[in-house]
Amino acid sequence: MRIGLYPGTFDPLTLGHADIINRATQLVDRLVIGVAINRDKGPLFSLEERVAMIEEEAASLSAKSGVEIVPHPFENLLIDCARDVGASIIIRGLRAVTDFEYEFQMVGMNRAMDDSIETVFLMAEARHQAIASKLVKEIARLGGDVSNFVSPAIAGALHAKLGR
Repeated sequence: MRIGLYPGTFDPLTLGHADIINRATQLVDRLVIGVAINRDKGPLFSLEERVAMIEEEAASLSAKSGVEIVPHPFENLLIDCARDVGASIIIRGLRAVTDFEYEFQMVGMNRAMDDSIETVFLMAEARHQAIASKLVKEIARLGGDVSNFVSPAIAGALHAKLGR
């Protein structure tokens, strides 16, 4: 069984993330969504809320693809998380050249720690490439329409969280 790990903060899960998840299901038999516990980023949504959103969104993607998609919170090194879940592939989404520079460094470090785990870069469809969770939260915080960037359920969760 080929297991892939797609890590991120997912605060919140965007349509760009969902597109990467959908593409990743074509490469693996089981996809683990690594939900990073990153206290430095000060997430808007709690870990439990982010995991619940991923479970809800992943259910339809899993049914469509036939690939099991499960969230897995983690706070350790990415390479250790990959080992913990039995992943042979780390999936990373790219949006721009600046993403590549950072990811290139990460791949080198991860391969130095465990060269048996491969990293695969996927790009979301062009219409989703500019979507960033940070910007989605800012748009929602300022009363803007986020329906082009997140699913209706997540838009509702954003508005509820922000009291809109």
